[in-house]
Amino acid sequence: MKLLDLFVAASIPVVKVLLVTAVGSFLALDHINILGEDTRKHMNNNVFYVFNPALVGSNLAQTITYESLVELWFMPVNILITFIIGSALGWAVNQITRAPTHLRGLVIGCCAAGNLGNILIIIIPAVCKDKGSPFGAPDVCHRYGMAYASLSMAVGAVYLWSYVYNIVRISSSKSSKEVKIVDSPECMSSKDTSKSEQLSYKEPLLSSVPCVVSEDHASQFALPCTRFEGKAQVPFLDHVKQKIGMLLGKINLKRLFAPSTIGAIVGFIVGLVPQIRTALIGDAAPLQVIQDSVSLLGDGAIPAVTLILGGNLLRGNKHN
Repeated sequence: MKLLDLFVAASIPVVKVLLVTAVGSFLALDHINILGEDTRKHMNNNVFYVFNPALVGSNLAQTITYESLVELWFMPVNILITFIIGSALGWAVNQITRAPTHLRGLVIGCCAAGNLGNILIIIIPAVCKDKGSPFGAPDVCHRYGMAYASLSMAVGAVYLWSYVYNIVRISSSKSSKEVKIVDSPECMSSKDTSKSEQLSYKEPLLSSVPCVVSEDHASQFALPCTRFEGKAQVPFLDHVKQKIGMLLGKINLKRLFAPSTIGAIVGFIVGLVPQIRTALIGDAAPLQVIQDSVSLLGDGAIPAVTLILGGNLLRGNKHN
C-alpha cells in the first residue's frame, strides 16, 4: 500500500504539468490560435526578461544566507563536472558520427548543458503542494526546493552563457566563413575550366623568394629559388597562453550577464547583506511589499513556461 501511495504522490505532479501543457497545446490549435507564434514569442520574451529573473532573485533572497551558501558549495562544482563530462561526450559523438562542421558546436553545447533548464521550477511546486509528498511541510518544501532549483538555474545560466553560447557562436562563425570562401567569385570557375586550372589558385607548398645568382647587381637576372623555412619552436606554456588569449578574445562576455544571471546576483546581494535582508525579507520587514511583488512576478514563470512548452510541442509536431 505504501508503494501505491508513493506512486500516486510521484504521478500527481507529472499529471499537473501535463494538464497545463495540454492547455497550451489546445490554445495553439489553428482554429483557436490564442497561443500563436507571435504570442508565444512575446510570452517567451516576458519569461526570459521578467519572470525568470524575478523567480530566481526572489527565491534566492528568501533562502540564501552565509550558512546555506556554505552548505550548497557542491552545486557549482557538480554543475561544472556535468558540463565537462557532457562536452567530452559531445566531442566523442562528433568523432564517431562525423557530424557536419556547422553542427559540431551545437552537439557539444547540447551535450554539455544536458537537461539543465526550467523543468525544476515546474515540478517542485507541484510536488510540494501534494498531500502525500515525502518532503515534509509544503511551505518548507517549497522554500528550500525552489532555492535549490533557483541556485542551479543561476549557476547553469553562468555556464550556459559563458561556455555553451560561445562554443555555438564560434562554431557557427567558422562554418559561415567557410561558406563565404566557397561561394566567393574568386573561387567560382567557369564551366570550361579544367581541374588543373582550379588547382593553380592554391598557394605553393614551398615558399619562393628571389635569389640573386650574380654579383654585378643585375637584379633583372634574379631567379626564383626554393628554400625550406623551419618553424620556430614555441614553448608549451606560451602556446597555451596564446590559445587562451585567442579564446578569450572570441568570447562575448556581454552575454554572460543574462537576465537570469542578473536576477541571481540581486538575490545573492539581498540574501547575504544583513541590512538589505532585514529591510526586504520577513513579516516585519518595512519593504516586504517589494519582495512580495517580485515573488508574484516570479510565480508567473511557472504557468507561462508550461503553456509555451505545450504550444511549442504542438507546432513542432506539425512541422515534422
